[in-house]
Amino acid sequence: MNKVLILAVHPDDETLGCGGSLLKHKKKGDKIYWLIATSIKSEQGFKKDEIARRDKEIKSVANMYGFEAVKMLDIPTTQVKEFPKQEMVKSISTVFKAIKPNILYLPFNGDVHSDHKVIFEAAYSCTKTFRYPFLNKVLMMETISETEFAPPTKDSVFVPNYFVDISEFIAKKIEIMKIFKNEIGRHPFPRSVKNIKTLATFRGATAGFKYAESFMVLKELSK
Repeated sequence: MNKVLILAVHPDDETLGCGGSLLKHKKKGDKIYWLIATSIKSEQGFKKDEIARRDKEIKSVANMYGFEAVKMLDIPTTQVKEFPKQEMVKSISTVFKAIKPNILYLPFNGDVHSDHKVIFEAAYSCTKTFRYPFLNKVLMMETISETEFAPPTKDSVFVPNYFVDISEFIAKKIEIMKIFKNEIGRHPFPRSVKNIKTLATFRGATAGFKYAESFMVLKELSK
């Protein structure tokens, strides 16, 4: 049995990036955990009904996946850059050490969203083997509307080297994504049902599957 942790910078990243893989882990009997880095707050101008709706969405999504636990770093969503990095690393480290996952999913370090870059750097500093010996596999995921809009340079292009067959789970992945009503739109909006299926089709064709999610493996230890 694996213990799997997904670090989502924003709620919906987990579904876009590795929703099918999480559902597959769950079916195999693995324990899955969700760490959400950012939150929306009234101090940022969000209305009470928006905050309540987001909380409801998170609870619904958590139930759909069957997460063992949902952890929140509670960093204001538009102020990640201003948040003390040392405090961010400490909070992430505390979660890692409490859960002790052996598989970790992170955002792509080249994502165009600055929040993704900052959170990735803080989280990756918490993957050193001598401090986190329980981590056997660390992967970066691609997040539609963030990963593909990164600058087309060799340092920021997503080059997958690990593919997961999610053919059995694509329908439920899309069903879960639809819970985030304000985050999904009609094609050609990037986060559309058509685009989610198209990317999964493309990644699947690369690996000989009907639908797939792809990742970049940063670390894999064999014991």
